[in-house]
Amino acid sequence: MRERDACWEYCDKLDGNKVRCRFCHKVLNGGISRLKFHLSQIPSKGVNPCTKVKEDVVDRVKAVISAKEEYKEFQLLKRQRVADLSSAAAPAKWAPEAPPSLSTSPGRVASPAAVITRAAEQSRLLAPEASAPVPRPSAAAANNKPRAAAASEWETERCIAEFFFENKLDYSIADSVSYQQMLEALGGPGFRGPPADVLRDKWLQRLKSEILQKTKEIEKDWATTGCTILADSWTDNKLKALINFSVASPMGTFFLKTVDASSHFKTHRGLYDLFDEVIQEVGPENVVQIIADRNINYGSTDKLVAQNYGGAIFWSPCASFCVNAMLDDFSKIDWVNQCICQAQTVTRFIYNSRWVLDLARKCVAGQELVCSGITKSVSDFLTLKSLLRHRPKLKQMFHSAEFSSSSYASRSIPCVEILDDDGLWRAVEEIAAVSEPLLRVMRDVSGGRQAIGYIYESMTKVTDSIRTYYIMDEGKCKSFLDIVEQRWQTELHSPLHSAAAFLSPGIQYNPEVKFFRTIKEEFYQVLDKVLTTPDQRHDITAQLHAFRKAQGLFGSNIAKEARNNTPPGMHRVLCLLYCSGIVMNAAKLF
Repeated sequence: MRERDACWEYCDKLDGNKVRCRFCHKVLNGGISRLKFHLSQIPSKGVNPCTKVKEDVVDRVKAVISAKEEYKEFQLLKRQRVADLSSAAAPAKWAPEAPPSLSTSPGRVASPAAVITRAAEQSRLLAPEASAPVPRPSAAAANNKPRAAAASEWETERCIAEFFFENKLDYSIADSVSYQQMLEALGGPGFRGPPADVLRDKWLQRLKSEILQKTKEIEKDWATTGCTILADSWTDNKLKALINFSVASPMGTFFLKTVDASSHFKTHRGLYDLFDEVIQEVGPENVVQIIADRNINYGSTDKLVAQNYGGAIFWSPCASFCVNAMLDDFSKIDWVNQCICQAQTVTRFIYNSRWVLDLARKCVAGQELVCSGITKSVSDFLTLKSLLRHRPKLKQMFHSAEFSSSSYASRSIPCVEILDDDGLWRAVEEIAAVSEPLLRVMRDVSGGRQAIGYIYESMTKVTDSIRTYYIMDEGKCKSFLDIVEQRWQTELHSPLHSAAAFLSPGIQYNPEVKFFRTIKEEFYQVLDKVLTTPDQRHDITAQLHAFRKAQGLFGSNIAKEARNNTPPGMHRVLCLLYCSGIVMNAAKLF
C-alpha cells in the first residue's frame, strides 16, 4: 500500500504511525490519511491545513481523495444491488431453467444451472445501468433471423473463444459476474458470451479440427517446397532441459512437440537420436535445414546430422540469437560499457521518482526515455539512442526553476554532470552509429522476416558501415569488426545464406556487389548436396544460364521491376515473380 499511494512522496515515514510533511515539516499522527487532509487543506477534518504546500500538490491530493470517495460509493451501490438478488431472480440466457426438484433450500447445495442463473443475474444487477436481459429467441424467430446477423453472432463467439484459448484462460471465467459485466459494457445491455460448457465442448473441438486440417494441408506442401525444423530450447524451474520443436514452410509454421531432453545428454549420441527421431517424423525427404538456438550445448549433433544424411540437411543457428550475441559483445567493450552505465544512472534517478518522471515526460512530449527491446542488449542500445535524442530537453529540465526548487535538485548532481559531459555524448554518438546497422538486422530477423534470403547482404552492409565510420581509427574499427566477423563465420553463416543470396536478382544483376565470387562457389556446393540425379543437375544448369544472362522471362519488365523491391528468400516469389522454373529441388532451399 505504501508503494501504491501517490501521496507518500510528500512526507517522510517516522516511527509508529507518524509522518512528517515535507513542505511545512509538521509531524502528524494517523499516517497517510491525515496527511492527505493536511495537504488538501480541506476544513472540518480535525487536521490543521499546510501553509507551505504548492497549489498543484493541493489539486492532486484533492483528486486522490475524491477518487477514493467515489470508489467507496460505487462499492456501496454494488452491495445494495447484490442484496436485491433475493427478490429478483431470472433465468440466464445460456442456462436452462432448473427443475423444481433441483431448487435450493437452506442446507442444500445449489445445482450448477441455478448457480449459473444467479451469476448471470448478478451481472445484470451489478451493471451501471440495470436492464432486463435480452430473451433467447424462439426457433421460429431464429429461422427468420437475417444471415448477416447470424454470421456476426457466430464470429463474435469465435473471437471470444480464440481469446480464451490463446491466453490459456480458465473456462469458469466465462460464467463470472465481472466478465459478463464487461461484455455488457462492450456489447450493450443483455449481451452475453458463450458459457464455459460451450467453450469447452463446442468451440475447443471446432478450432482444434480446423488447426488439424490446416496442418494436413501444410504437410502436403512439404513435398514441393521443403521445410525447416525449428528447435527452441529452454530450462524450466526444475532445471529440466526442454526443447520445443516446430516446423516452418512457406504455408506457415506450426508447433510439433516439446521434449524433455535432460536424459539425452547422458550419451554421446543422445541429442542426435532425439533430432533423428524428429527428422524421421517429419520426413527426411522434406527437411532442408534445422535451425537451433544456443541456449544449450548441442555438441557434435550438427556434424552427425550432416554425416548421416549425406549433407542434404543443413544445420543453421538462430539468426536473432547470434545477432544479439554481437550486440552483447559490443556492450562489453570498456568504453561502451561505461557509457551504458552512465546512462543507467540518469534513467534510474528519473524513473525512481514519480514526480521527476512526470516532469521528464512533460519535457520530452510524453515519450519514454527507456526503450524496451526483445533482449537486454537491444534495450541498452535503444535507450542510449533515446537519451542522445532527448539530451537537450533533459538538460533544460534539470536546470529549470521548477526542478531546482524541488527537493530532488540536491540529489541530481551526478545526472547533471553526466548530461553536461560532451565527451561522453560524443562516445554515445559513435555507439549509436555503429550499433544501428545491427539493430536494423535484429528488427528484421526477430520480426518474422525470413532471414535466409537477405542475411548475407545485411551482414556485409554491417561490416561495410563499421569500416566507413572508423576509416580514420583502425583500432576501434578492428575491435568491432572482430566481434562481427567472428560470430558470423563461426556461428551464424550457413551455405544456404550464400545460395539464397546468389538467387536474389537484386544481387545477381548488381555490378557493385563485391562478394559474388564467394556466394557463387557456396551456391554450387549446396546444389551438389541437394541435386542427387544427373537429370536434375542438367535442368538447373540450363536454367541458371538463362537466369544469370537475364534471358527469356528473366528479362521481362515484370522480372526487372521485381529485382530490387521484392524480398528474397520467399519460396513462391522465387518460383513465380522470377518467372523461372529453376527446378523445385533448388527452390526448396529458399
